[in-house]
Amino acid sequence: MSAHSHSHSSHHHHHHAEVDPTQRAFVVGVSLNLLFVAVELAVGAWANSLALLADAGHNFSDVIGLLIAWGALALARRKPSGRFTYGLRSSTIMAAMLNAMLLLVAVGGIVWEGAHRLLAPEPVSGSLMIWVALLGVLINFGTAMMLHHGSKTDINVRGAFIHMLADAAVSGGVVLAGLLMLWLDWLWLDGAMSILIALVILWSTWGLFRESFHLSLHAVPAQVNAEEVQEYLRKLPGVSEVHDLHIWAMSTTEIALTAHLLMPAGHPGDVFLDQAAEGLARQFHISHPTLQIELGNAGEVCRFSPEDVV
Repeated sequence: MSAHSHSHSSHHHHHHAEVDPTQRAFVVGVSLNLLFVAVELAVGAWANSLALLADAGHNFSDVIGLLIAWGALALARRKPSGRFTYGLRSSTIMAAMLNAMLLLVAVGGIVWEGAHRLLAPEPVSGSLMIWVALLGVLINFGTAMMLHHGSKTDINVRGAFIHMLADAAVSGGVVLAGLLMLWLDWLWLDGAMSILIALVILWSTWGLFRESFHLSLHAVPAQVNAEEVQEYLRKLPGVSEVHDLHIWAMSTTEIALTAHLLMPAGHPGDVFLDQAAEGLARQFHISHPTLQIELGNAGEVCRFSPEDVV
């Protein structure tokens, strides 16, 4: 005997309040960053600054990342179909992982060029670096702040937020390098700052890559403790055993659960299921639980009860 329990209280009703600000953040962020990339490329080439050119390449990868994250949000809102019964919600997980992979590839290229410039320093225009990088601080930090609200609940949006915030910090580093080059004439700082940019990208991206990779393999989301969930279900009235428990991410904002509950006293009814679902949503943010009730009165053992059976 099985029963499907779905908590509606935490399921998508908040989207109407968040879609417009998030959409606006992506539109503004993409537009401003494209403009900034064009400015950095032009000034970086004219001033012979690898730090600016490297940052332009990084910012362009972030434009692509913003577009990927934005597109995934649109796909996630598509209705389920006969073939895609969950809809396309998991596209947000794929987008977060693709974003991280693109940035990790960019890290290798920037380190390579930065090391080359360290070995063979060339004159650059420090004052131009400073002014262009200051513009980058304003644009990237402003975009990050627009994405901040959505980043609290969505790893896909958080990926874009982290990139924008890291870019603001990196642009601040370019400002510092430009100032030191003007004062001290340290030409090697251009290559050194490029490598530092790469390290900042690596640091800010690795966690995103690891978490999105885990979610793509249906791992339990990082914010959920599976043992606590099992203990919660086991302590429900009438439950003597919990097995075949699975917890996974349907998207970067929705968590699903399936479990078998052994209840020898008989089926508890819909009220029990509704209360169990409300508790899972409230305590663990699990919005899509499916619970199978087993009466256990025939002395039969469920073939899924062993922990090593899936």
